[in-house]
Amino acid sequence: MDRHDEPQLLPGISRIGLVINPTAGARSAGRIGSRVAAELRARQIPFIDLTGADAAQAVRQIREAVTAGSIDCLVAVGGDGMVNLAVNALAESQIPLLIVPAGTGNDAAAAFGLPVGDPVDAVDLLRTGVPHTVDAARVTGTDGAVTWFIGVLAGGFDAIVNERANSISWARGSAKYTLSALLELPVFTPIPYRITIDGVVHDGGAMLVAVANNVSYGGGMKVVPSAMMDDGLLDVLILSELSKLTFIRVFPKVFSGKHVTHPAVRIIRGRRIELDAPGIVAYADGERIGPLPRIVEVVPGAMRIIAARNHRLSTS
Repeated sequence: MDRHDEPQLLPGISRIGLVINPTAGARSAGRIGSRVAAELRARQIPFIDLTGADAAQAVRQIREAVTAGSIDCLVAVGGDGMVNLAVNALAESQIPLLIVPAGTGNDAAAAFGLPVGDPVDAVDLLRTGVPHTVDAARVTGTDGAVTWFIGVLAGGFDAIVNERANSISWARGSAKYTLSALLELPVFTPIPYRITIDGVVHDGGAMLVAVANNVSYGGGMKVVPSAMMDDGLLDVLILSELSKLTFIRVFPKVFSGKHVTHPAVRIIRGRRIELDAPGIVAYADGERIGPLPRIVEVVPGAMRIIAARNHRLSTS
């Protein structure tokens, strides 16, 4: 039997929305997105292209399609930033999301065992994948504005580096972040935080604060190896004040997750986190959220994500 004659889609899925970030992965996502669209056409799977001129338009178009009942699944092509866009459009809708990883980091895709660099295999998951219900985090600013994330919110040295990187236009990809880290480290000083987790206040200076739903960010940096995506909790990592020399020694261990054994590292789990620090702009899933203070709350079961069959989530 030709594979195009096989049952094509998972139960409950018949109308696909497609959104592409053509600039992700050093602009490779545009090419991958075109291959995904061609594969959908070849399989005679109806889809609507919801890619917008910018992120705001794409979110608006996806939400309108969900409200109108025009789609019952969204395929998002890009990196973690595109996943963040999709989460902001779909949170609490119960519309399943299929991620086609095409970014530089792809931490969200890794959590669900999704194939990198093979759009055909990715489209296959519309037929063979397994939808998982997972938590998402809702972030509320002082003006009442709400954003969402599914991975990790950065609120310390990592956020400062991200902010600096966004101001550098002449470098691309990971080079921007390496350069930004080298520029920021000599002038970086511990940040005075007020962190309230489920009503308990944790004050003091810290080098790094991360609020995690997923294990990793930044392309495999295992900031909270114990984080689980369907436990109804967020993991708050606090790296207390260190000398710069010690910080330089500890920070690289985040790639293996071994930093958590350092006595300056605390991980506190909770449902509602109030995060405040002067001069810090928070990032989540690599996207700019805005200046602190912010309230971060876990919303259990807010997202449905299609994972590879037989892949065990870190939550399982």
